[in-house]
Amino acid sequence: MVFDCFGARKKVVISMAHIGALPGSPLYDADGGVQKLVDGVMSDVEKLQAGGVDAIMFGNENDRPYVFKGSPEGIAAMTAIVQAIKPSLKVPFGVNYLWDPLASVAIGAVTGASFVREIFTGLFASDMGLWQPDCAGAARLRATLGRKDMKMLFNINAEFAHSLDQRPIALRARSAVFSSLADAILVSGPITGQPANQSDLRDVCDVIKDVPVFANTGVNIDNVRDILGMAQGVVIGTHFKVDGNTWNAVDASRVKRFMDVVETLR
Repeated sequence: MVFDCFGARKKVVISMAHIGALPGSPLYDADGGVQKLVDGVMSDVEKLQAGGVDAIMFGNENDRPYVFKGSPEGIAAMTAIVQAIKPSLKVPFGVNYLWDPLASVAIGAVTGASFVREIFTGLFASDMGLWQPDCAGAARLRATLGRKDMKMLFNINAEFAHSLDQRPIALRARSAVFSSLADAILVSGPITGQPANQSDLRDVCDVIKDVPVFANTGVNIDNVRDILGMAQGVVIGTHFKVDGNTWNAVDASRVKRFMDVVETLR
């Protein structure tokens, strides 16, 4: 069993629901406003649920260029959007406000999310500058908000970045569980939509036995058999989009084909 919210499933598919650019970010459509964002992500959520995914994670991937600290208007808007979609959800959900661990925990806690994902540990040189996440602050906020039940999914090798920690990835994963209380370990590729190095994923799966391990990027219908042969789950976004383009809407037929394959692997 991965988490209680997934029942007895041993192999789990968490699908991304990418929200359009939020207020305060350069790509925000002020004319369409927040209602346009709600309508867009609602359409994607309907297709994802119809296709049979196990969970949905709301993310603000369109808020480029990314920031390490969420803006008040962005956090408020994402909270409102998740709350607006929540009555339509039939599966567990999570949130990830890129790249702010405290904002992710805050939004997840108040909306009733089952899990949050972020870069919680490590030190990275990135497109956004020096990356120093605040795991302790995020964990303490979760406790303060009374949501110790909400799982924290640790993405341990950040996209758009290079780790300045020279320890092997498997050791960093073990350390995140031991010292930082990770509820799950996620292994990513170098950029959104690109697969994790399978040797990295295998090394992490070999040493992490107490919490689930997920492949976090680049999962597709061609590699999912190999990935779920090692990991307990996947996070998938780009492959479910029209033409496999991260910035497009969800393609219902791609979701269905992928989930049909996953059902043979459970």
